[in-house]
Amino acid sequence: MQKDKRCFGAGLLLLVATAALQVAARHITGFPTWYAHHVYPVLVGVIGRFFGIFPFSVVEIGIYLLLFYCIVYVARFWRKPWQLASRGVLLVGALLFAYTCNCGINYYAVSFSEYAGIGSDGYTKEDLVELCEYLVGQVNETATGESYGKKGGEGGKNSRIWREEATRAMEAASREWPGLGGFYPKPKEVSVSWILSVQQLCGIYSPFTIEANFNGDMPDYNIPHTLCHELSHLKGFMREDEANFIGYLACVGSKRQAFRYSGYLTGWVYAGNALAQADPERYWALSQRLCDQAKEDLQENNAFWGKYEGKVAKAANQVNDAYLKMNDQKDGVRSYGRMVDLMLGYFRDKLP
Repeated sequence: MQKDKRCFGAGLLLLVATAALQVAARHITGFPTWYAHHVYPVLVGVIGRFFGIFPFSVVEIGIYLLLFYCIVYVARFWRKPWQLASRGVLLVGALLFAYTCNCGINYYAVSFSEYAGIGSDGYTKEDLVELCEYLVGQVNETATGESYGKKGGEGGKNSRIWREEATRAMEAASREWPGLGGFYPKPKEVSVSWILSVQQLCGIYSPFTIEANFNGDMPDYNIPHTLCHELSHLKGFMREDEANFIGYLACVGSKRQAFRYSGYLTGWVYAGNALAQADPERYWALSQRLCDQAKEDLQENNAFWGKYEGKVAKAANQVNDAYLKMNDQKDGVRSYGRMVDLMLGYFRDKLP
């Protein structure tokens, strides 16, 4: 009984600490930004560096083991509800505390656009057309048949090279934006990528192990941008629209052509979708100027994700939408669309 009380008390203490940190992040001006730039990097350097030693996704294996352990534990002690409840409170408290320290507070830090001085409003349709024309030209110049290919041979070699290049691309981006500097563990492909595919997810950041995980089954052009997107979360930039934009910046600044192609084609998808709503005719004309490689990649991408549309994907999207809104992204999944405004601001202010 004493052990049960200690477990319950420890779990309750963790829940109180979690609530206090969440309140502080929401209501103490400057605290989340200070935390994201001073405390969180230390956690990345310690926790992220430790779990980065392992060549596999530790959080993925951990989830499977935890689920198995919980099932066995409940089956064994279901006649002792107080014991189950105390352990449950401790587990929930530990997970929520880890999530808050390694992720939740950062949602309220100063945004990357504000940090980098990139505007995100005041653009015309002509600005959008000009951006799309630029992206189409860059896509066609960088198109490559290089593949991720995790099944061995030269493709298997690329799987390692691409993951290493993602960290180099982020480090290179930090020379212009120092907030992206610091230690980067290599991103990891989850062993059962189907789990991400049915949720329509390209990748996922683990706040419990500070790992960047990605879906290795998706079309190759998606992978470089996803690698950089997930790594951006390890610098405290949690907003999805900004992680997309940082991934774009890192990719187009990479020395590897496959990364530049991934960044430009991803940028075209977002900007092109915005243009399709604003001016369908001009969107159609520009889309026809894409090279055959880009058209094939986009068709493959649509076919791949189309296979996983259904009730599970819809439910996962609703959960993701609620999660984003809960973490101060009031547009929910629509926040991904603001990447276009950031690209417009960067295109106008930074590019010649």
